[in-house]
Amino acid sequence: MFRRLTIFFCLLTFFIYGGLIASLFYFYSGGLFLGILTSDRLLFSLRLSVITATIVSIVSLFFAIPAAYGLSRYRFFGRQLIDTMLELPMIISPVALGALILISLNTPFGTFIQKRGIEIIFTFYGILVAQFVTTLGITTRLIKTVMDEIPVRYEEAAKTLGASPLKVFFTITLPLSKKGIIASGILTWAKALGEFGATITVAGSMAMKTETLPIAIFMRLAGADIEGAAVHVLILIGIGILILYGVRVFGLWRGYT
Repeated sequence: MFRRLTIFFCLLTFFIYGGLIASLFYFYSGGLFLGILTSDRLLFSLRLSVITATIVSIVSLFFAIPAAYGLSRYRFFGRQLIDTMLELPMIISPVALGALILISLNTPFGTFIQKRGIEIIFTFYGILVAQFVTTLGITTRLIKTVMDEIPVRYEEAAKTLGASPLKVFFTITLPLSKKGIIASGILTWAKALGEFGATITVAGSMAMKTETLPIAIFMRLAGADIEGAAVHVLILIGIGILILYGVRVFGLWRGYT
């Protein structure tokens, strides 16, 4: 009885999301889909989203890998506070994160940066900053989870043989956590691709300049273009599902084994 009940709730959860996705096809039209898919504005939004998500994923991994290792392996003052701070992008809305970025840019330090010629608000760089802030904590958390699963005894054995901490990191920890790091990078890319709130707050919604794919969906809805918005959502969901399914099929999220 209990088994059937749990399976029922699994199916119910699936049908909630599946029903929402299925509703998009009510507005689907082959001609409309091809017309929007080949439009210059959509292609620009898609290209901009892919480029920014790729850059942000690489930078986030560059920061997250050493940070995750430090949190996973060392005990130091403030560690719990830093570990808690990683949850910030998950407990406050992306719009609030975007507001934090805008407020910080109005401090003396933020003003100094912009006066040095690095324009962030309503620019391509604003998209990068917004996506980076919303993904860094999540990426670090994912990689830390992977590294926590690697037995410390492997690293200790290497150290007893004379390996330095840096060599242990590159020859033991990184190879063992490779699959998890790749999966984290892919999920970070998908998260950045679909980021909306912080991006529109910092970079705005200027067509053919800062209009990413999620912002294009918002602009279609703002113009009461339900059919166009449905096509954009289908494209974004299609990319996201393919990525998540690929991570599972290729077994990238299986710890260090």
